[in-house]
Amino acid sequence: MGKLCNCSRDLLANQDREIQKLFRSYSPGEKEALIPILQETQGIYGYLPKPILYITSEYLKIPVGKIYGVATFYNQFRLQPVGKYLVQVCAGTACHVRGGDLVLQALESELGIKSGQTTQDGLYTLSTVACLGACSMAPVVTVGGDFHGRLQPKDIVKILREYEIKE
Repeated sequence: MGKLCNCSRDLLANQDREIQKLFRSYSPGEKEALIPILQETQGIYGYLPKPILYITSEYLKIPVGKIYGVATFYNQFRLQPVGKYLVQVCAGTACHVRGGDLVLQALESELGIKSGQTTQDGLYTLSTVACLGACSMAPVVTVGGDFHGRLQPKDIVKILREYEIKE
């Protein structure tokens, strides 16, 4: 268990208990903890809030620019809040060849947003990813981590309604 330096302790004082517990589980200056801290932070907030990146920088003794470099290199990390349901459209070769671009267009039309945007009600964030690793089900979309495959544009409305009913 790490002890917080005074500067990090002051910054963390305004954060919730969950994030305080996260930082206390790593030692100050433990640089190899960067990715786990980013992953756990995103698990708590749904994205990487800017103040937490600065706290992480100070706590791990890593320049904030390097932290941003890591956060922007890996597509799993988000620097902006996302909707309750993250909708990811596979743009890999198999999905593209089997009509993934048409599925994306249907999602954009139905949600009224483009890839990288969030609906006004905060329910959906739409994004494209290089590959979801489910090529045998192409074209593939995930909604909130649930896989939907062998899709056609006409399937989109039904899939989205399933999640709206849960609300």
